[in-house]
Order: sequence, then C-alpha cells, then structure tokens
Amino acid sequence: MKKILPLMIAAAVTSPFAMAHQAGDILVRGGLAFVSPQESSTPVELEINDNMQLGLTLSYMITDNWGVELLAATPFSHSVKLGGSEVAKIKHLPPTLMGQYYFGDAQSKVRPYVGIGVNYTTFFDEEGRGALSGTDVKVDDSWGVAGQVGIDMAINDRWFVNGSAWIMDIDTDVHTAVGTINT
Repeated sequence: MKKILPLMIAAAVTSPFAMAHQAGDILVRGGLAFVSPQESSTPVELEINDNMQLGLTLSYMITDNWGVELLAATPFSHSVKLGGSEVAKIKHLPPTLMGQYYFGDAQSKVRPYVGIGVNYTTFFDEEGRGALSGTDVKVDDSWGVAGQVGIDMAINDRWFVNGSAWIMDIDTDVHTAVGTINT
C-alpha cells in the first residue's frame, strides 16, 4: 500500500448556517466520501478495493476568503488482494485538517475553493484472510500531505450544495508474519 492516493468526493452537502461565508462563520458539510486507493508496493503487488462512507466536514471562516476545515468520516473498509485472492481486510480513518482559500466575495452565490493540509490515517481491525488467515497483519499509521478543490453553490441564504475532490498521500507499510510489504 505504498503511496495510496485516495480521491475523496463529498456530494450534496448542506449547512444550517448562513451561505455568506463571512469571517466567523461555521460551515457544516455532510455527504458521501469515496476512497479509491492508487496502490504501489514492493516486493509484491497488492490490489486494494474502493470504498464509500459517510463524510462530515466542519469549516471555520477565519476571514471572508480564508478558512480551516476538518474532515471526518465513518470507517473505510478495504479488501486487500494478492494475485487476485483476498489476503487481508483492513479499516482506516483519515482525519484531515485543511487550510482553504475561497474565491469571490462573501456574498457570491458560487464559491470555488482550494485547500492544502495534512492527513493522519489510522489503520485498525486488520485481519489476515485466505493465505494469511490466522496470521497477524499490522498496517502502520500514516502522516501525509492532502490537497482539495471544491465549490459551494447557494440554494438560499442558509443552505448550499457542495462538491469537492481530495487527494491524500497515505504512505504505509504492511507487516505480516511472512514479512513486510512497503507501500
């Protein structure tokens, strides 16, 4: 699972707070988060499936154009395959903190934005399957850079629809009784 680069997409999210995106506002977004690992590993090549979960972000507007956002989600679950056969099942949580820049002014009905930040991914409930059934499997937690592009579109003064794409560099190692796989 070296350099897993998941793409996270949140869609159809709303906020009970004002759309204006002014300094001091809190934006709440909820929706679906999709993780699509782009895996490369040595000395063997692993395959890791995609997963979709519920996602939630909280943003605080520091100024009318600058914000900070925290991403949370329900646990993602992935099947890990080697040569087409499942060898492990893993779960992870990728809390991510972003600094964001919102284009336009506080009264704009459409607010595109970009963000950069840090991701901490914690892995848990690792389980050997198939050829690794009964074998201890441990996936190291990971720190990495994250990037984001998104857009908020006002429905009215209190609700908006959001779409965003995230990319996260999750670089980890998988440890088993038969050796370590660098990902």
